[in-house]
Amino acid sequence: MQKDSFSKFKALVKKSNNIVIVTHFNPDGDAMGSSLALYNYLVKTDKKVTVITPNDYPEFLHWLAGNKKVVEYSKQPKKAATLVANSDLIFTLDFNNYSRLEGLGQLLQSSTAKKVIIDHHQQPDNYADLYYHDVKACSTCELVYEFIVGLGGKKLIDKHIAACLYTGIMTDTGSFRFDSVTPKTHLILADLLSTGLKPSDIHTSIYDTYSESRVKLLGYCLTEKMVVIPELQTAYISLSEKELKRFNHQKGDTEGIVNYPFSIKGITFCAFFSEGDGKIKISFRSKGKFDVNQFARKHFNGGGHINAAGGRSNVNDLQKTINEFLNLLPTYKKDILKK
Repeated sequence: MQKDSFSKFKALVKKSNNIVIVTHFNPDGDAMGSSLALYNYLVKTDKKVTVITPNDYPEFLHWLAGNKKVVEYSKQPKKAATLVANSDLIFTLDFNNYSRLEGLGQLLQSSTAKKVIIDHHQQPDNYADLYYHDVKACSTCELVYEFIVGLGGKKLIDKHIAACLYTGIMTDTGSFRFDSVTPKTHLILADLLSTGLKPSDIHTSIYDTYSESRVKLLGYCLTEKMVVIPELQTAYISLSEKELKRFNHQKGDTEGIVNYPFSIKGITFCAFFSEGDGKIKISFRSKGKFDVNQFARKHFNGGGHINAAGGRSNVNDLQKTINEFLNLLPTYKKDILKK
């Protein structure tokens, strides 16, 4: 845990006029929920604020308040560059390494603006002026809630801000089922519910808006692509670019698929491989003590949390990547089976 004092945060926010909020490549529910929650709060305090994302994010998150004001770097690089150049304060949310930003990271590296990290991933880089960082937090949205309250803004958390925060907490905890959920998490959720938001509405907006092709893709993954290795309590799913195109893949369609093999009794380690844009993206999930953050960092150019991490292939060939993964498994057998 690394948390600077709120007196420092208050002083920095008070003197800042042009604020930029940045989150990671391929933003998820926690990334956009935390970014837009902080955005909506700062706007209420009469600050000039812009959220910049490296690229687009799933359509099922486009209902979040402030979505239409988001600047996408991949589509508006010049506008993003101008906003970063003119900013005097940059918040970096739900990541702690510039490599998670693709080209947008270079803009931040060259910026002289003060920078604040709000994040819950392990091993943050040393690029920020102030830190609000805690790996024990269930989500960055949990930390943003604490941050807003710490700045004295609890009364400004309205239904729209609460919905952003609830979305991030819900999606990053697997609908509140992961071990990262604590009594504090539920107390925060109680505060958010007091604004009048309806959990069923948020759940419907996130999980009950699938296209027919997305549901069929999930069925294909489970019936045709899931490989189970019982003796290693491991399962993995892979999708080639051709297979994704077959099911008219849209951004966000594969989100959460990595978790489905956990429904099988005894499975404690899952991996999901997807091919696209000349890259192999990998998601890792574990139950228990097997540290997929270290596994991803050591072998697949990635990282994250103990039980949830991501990475990229070293070879950009789907089958070779899977083979590399399979060859590593026996080495980690004791760790995977450890309870």
